[in-house]
Amino acid sequence: PGSGGAFAWAQLNSLPADGYTLMGINLPHIFLQPMSGDVGYRTEDIAPVYLFQATPHALVVTAGSPIASLEDFIRVARERPGGVTVAGTGLHTANHVAQQLFDRAAGIATRYVALTGTGATMEALLGKHVDAMWNFTTAGVELKGKVRLLAVAMGERHPLFPDVPTFDEKGIALRGGAERGVAVPKGVPAAIRARLSELFAAINHDPAYRKAMIDGGYVPIDIDHAALPVYMATCTEQFLGVADILGLRR
Repeated sequence: PGSGGAFAWAQLNSLPADGYTLMGINLPHIFLQPMSGDVGYRTEDIAPVYLFQATPHALVVTAGSPIASLEDFIRVARERPGGVTVAGTGLHTANHVAQQLFDRAAGIATRYVALTGTGATMEALLGKHVDAMWNFTTAGVELKGKVRLLAVAMGERHPLFPDVPTFDEKGIALRGGAERGVAVPKGVPAAIRARLSELFAAINHDPAYRKAMIDGGYVPIDIDHAALPVYMATCTEQFLGVADILGLRR
């Protein structure tokens, strides 16, 4: 769910739990948004059936920005405490999490500008209304030639951007991003969930589809119905810590 996720999930859970109604999901949104207040759904209302792709965090500036490196960004942020603006999609989202974790790790304070979607975030950056944006590796493909990735939140460099360092290389402990998949209302029987998982796994393993994802800057992942309970439990523990950073748990 994005900005309309709360309404969408409220509608989804009023429909028959027969396996014919599905919705795309995004982690960490489905964990953090319900913690922020009454958004119309709870994390436990959602029954994921398959996670198929990830987009690692990327800190992005315009191609012509005087900020040429991650070191430059940190230096400028220290010179202008709270004065460096970074756009991102929404509050309590992957972009917001990246900004909070990075600022803590780098010992800086930037100002997060929450916008309504990725398109608005990109427009704000290209229009020079903000100094940078938190986005994903996909931005380097979509805005090729218009932006510069300062670093990516991966264990190793992205094959499409061999000259872009990881945050780890620069001494900043930051890995992760957004993970996407498919879910159904919690009342859908386990057998149907398992069958849906098999269908999406077949699509996700198609060589042409997989290549298209990689060429688009995505990272294919394959977390099926059988593995999801343990994975979601691990994510719950992880994002409770993030919620504390964001001040969502009082």
